[in-house]
Amino acid sequence: MSLRGDPIELTATLPDGRSVRVWIGVPEDSYIARRDIDTVDIELSVVDGSHLAAVNTVLDADQESEARALAREIVAGLEAGKLEPTAAALEPLADQPR
Repeated sequence: MSLRGDPIELTATLPDGRSVRVWIGVPEDSYIARRDIDTVDIELSVVDGSHLAAVNTVLDADQESEARALAREIVAGLEAGKLEPTAAALEPLADQPR
């Protein structure tokens, strides 16, 4: 399996009490078949569905364990209040080779 068909999804509870979904996987594109996409995104959304942030990563679609470690790192940062739920805060993590 790869992040194309099996994205990583975790939930973080922010210090203000909001629950945020951390999703890492291959995004949908109505113009390109998913099997032809190698881009891996991080997406944050409030559990009620409101979108917070999205950034592309340097991960490949087959880097499942690396994506899982990244998701855990993001959740830990969000829950500790050390990471804001914004694209700007996610970019340094997304750009780190793993």
